[in-house]
Amino acid sequence: MATFRKRGNLQWEARIRKRGYPATCKTFDTKAEAEQWAKGVETEMSKGQFVSTKEAESYTLAECLDRYKEEYLPRLKAPQTEIYRADCLKRRPLALRIMSTIRSKDIADYRRERETEGISANTIRLELALLSRLFNFAKSDWGMESLTNPVQLVAKPKLPPGRERRLEQGEEEKLFEAIGNDFEFCAIIKIALETAMRRGEIVKLNWKDVDFSNQAASLYDTKNGTCRTVPLSRKAVEVFQGLPRHISGRIFPSCGAQQLSKKMAKACRRAGLENLRFHDLRHEATSRFFEHTDLDVMEIKAITGHKSLQMLARYTHLRTANLAARLDGAKRGEVRR
Repeated sequence: MATFRKRGNLQWEARIRKRGYPATCKTFDTKAEAEQWAKGVETEMSKGQFVSTKEAESYTLAECLDRYKEEYLPRLKAPQTEIYRADCLKRRPLALRIMSTIRSKDIADYRRERETEGISANTIRLELALLSRLFNFAKSDWGMESLTNPVQLVAKPKLPPGRERRLEQGEEEKLFEAIGNDFEFCAIIKIALETAMRRGEIVKLNWKDVDFSNQAASLYDTKNGTCRTVPLSRKAVEVFQGLPRHISGRIFPSCGAQQLSKKMAKACRRAGLENLRFHDLRHEATSRFFEHTDLDVMEIKAITGHKSLQMLARYTHLRTANLAARLDGAKRGEVRR
């Protein structure tokens, strides 16, 4: 049964008590609005359709982001990036809003603000994905069942086409010349080109993971969480065998993933190579598997660790000259780079 109480000179409070439901109250500017709200809530309770909005109306987005960081993000394999992204969102004006008041227009306005600031489409997409997961988590785990996910209704920014950068004629030699006496970094570049491993997979390798008798390296900590075994070419085996052993058991104890990217950027500047990143070596290696070996698509997919053939295709950029040579009868390994 609903009761109404005047609060001050300008507000009316409606309070509903019904067996089997928590006490529910809300304040309005007029008594008529309070009575209309109470009538709707009582009808929903009678039909068993009532969902409390108390939780969703009690917390701001910033408060929910803090709770999300404590309860959900530690479950992730590498939470630091998502924590940084959540902290950035907390500094935005949107974070001061109560969860239940955030609508799809607010999310669209946020997207437009970020686009105006010159933020990349992929960064914005990842921020919206975090917000979407937060709303779903709040609804399923925090009792905010009245929440709708406003992110689902918003148009996502269009992503640019994927990178297609490969090493051109003479660029590999220029890169190694620019690296100079950094023996460890040279070895990492060679392994990346021979195996198509990601930078994080390379720097986490331990000597116990490399089986020289079977020419294979076992990867247990991959980006997509799936373990895989990478076959090693003779050249890759020679590179590994030429490396010194460290007491830690790690093959590259002094290199981290971020350090690799920085070293690559410096080497490319010295060599005069434009728009070349370390991750482009994975594109190069994958494309070489198709051009220079007789491996079929599924065998290459097993080596690279791509989840789908669609993702594998994004990393494969075959040279037109090689395709033309194949049309004229050339076999793999006989085509020119």
